[in-house]
Amino acid sequence: MRIEQTILSNLIYDESYARRVLPFLKDDYFQDQTEKILFSEIDNFIDKYNGIPTKETLLIELNKKENIPEQIFKNLIEYVEQITFEKKDSTWLIDNTEQFCQERAVYNAIMESISIIEGRSQNKEKGGIPTILADALGVSFDDHIGHDFLLDAEERFEFYNKKEDRIPFDLDYFNTITKGGLPRKTLNVFIAGTGVGKTLAMCHMAAANMLNGQNVLYITLEMAEERIAERVDSNLLNIPVNELEGFPKKIYDDKINKLRKKTSGKLIVKEFPTATVGSNHFRHLLNELSLKKNFQPDIVYIDYINLCTSSRLKYGSNVNSYSYIKAVAEELRGLAVEKNIPIVSATQLNRTGFTNSDPGLEDTSESFALPATVDFMCALISTEEMEQLGQIMIKQLKNRYGDPTQNRRFVVGVDRAKMRLYNVEQSAQSDIVDYRPVMDKSDFGERYDEEENMKWMTKKAGRKDFSKLFNS
Repeated sequence: MRIEQTILSNLIYDESYARRVLPFLKDDYFQDQTEKILFSEIDNFIDKYNGIPTKETLLIELNKKENIPEQIFKNLIEYVEQITFEKKDSTWLIDNTEQFCQERAVYNAIMESISIIEGRSQNKEKGGIPTILADALGVSFDDHIGHDFLLDAEERFEFYNKKEDRIPFDLDYFNTITKGGLPRKTLNVFIAGTGVGKTLAMCHMAAANMLNGQNVLYITLEMAEERIAERVDSNLLNIPVNELEGFPKKIYDDKINKLRKKTSGKLIVKEFPTATVGSNHFRHLLNELSLKKNFQPDIVYIDYINLCTSSRLKYGSNVNSYSYIKAVAEELRGLAVEKNIPIVSATQLNRTGFTNSDPGLEDTSESFALPATVDFMCALISTEEMEQLGQIMIKQLKNRYGDPTQNRRFVVGVDRAKMRLYNVEQSAQSDIVDYRPVMDKSDFGERYDEEENMKWMTKKAGRKDFSKLFNS
């Protein structure tokens, strides 16, 4: 007896088997037209009536069909009448059914790939072949269909005490607020005004990840690949970015060779035209890097999220920016979960937030759905006074990894000439106010901010209190 006959027989005689394997079976796994139609009929019956059919009910349902050719109808009736049942070992049956699904999935994927290569597919391109093959190779019967709160308590306790795999920062306060770094399967976003340092921050973090031995993919939708690599060069080689042009070749090569010996990590920078690519294109890029370069990133940076397109929605008159950016964020987070990586990106402040020294989630540009979707979001804040001190203030806006009210604000040092962030002395954090009035944008709140900033700047500059000069 062929495995197809055994599968169909057990689908109408063994309900536990049917419920176990039916979610993984597809009608295109059956080559014989008669078996394909019969499987579809069984599948439809179970879906509609929540129970397995008998031979009699199948014959009745088949007799209702009017669009089946006469010869195929005769074959179906004969096939059903000849079905017999012989009890098989359940483990053997499920293992062989899984093997059947895997073999048929790979065969169908290969045939579909050949069709695409020969140009016979109207809706798929060659770039989708790696995904088609990967999906086929990933077919398996997954036993996990939910967490049983009482029965799985021990497993849950082990999870609580298991050290989660994270991608650490080289900045102490970021590690503190994220409990050791960015977890995998997450979407993380920096928000700031134009020119504050979003790209600088991501380039620094990408460089630090590579130096720490991680594989990094940096996708740029705004700047050229060479400009991003230039910033990473400046950071890692300790050369001011404006001195790279005309820098001696021999010294540059020596520094690169020393860098190669210091780390096993890799950094790949890929440029795409603005507003032309989305999660599907990034998925194909990841698959291509895996196949062609054996490169699997530990973390992905996307510069930046508002320049991505949605794979589900077409931007136009019927789609507003709220829904569109929401779709983009959801798709990128889905990609992070699928590929088991953290994704880091950035977004802009809106007009109100751009002039606000204490921005909040409501100051996100284009779509408030973005902060609702991400796992971690923090603002980069710069003022003229902070620029003089060589610092940027970080404000937590959303944090699923820890308590966002702890260390809500802190500062990091910035060396813009070398595109680098660094830890500052602990004394620089002592004057940061974690708790501020709710009425920040009221007259009282503005006065409060002005007074606090004055006190902070007075202490930082080592000067006497000169607030009276502004009150006179």
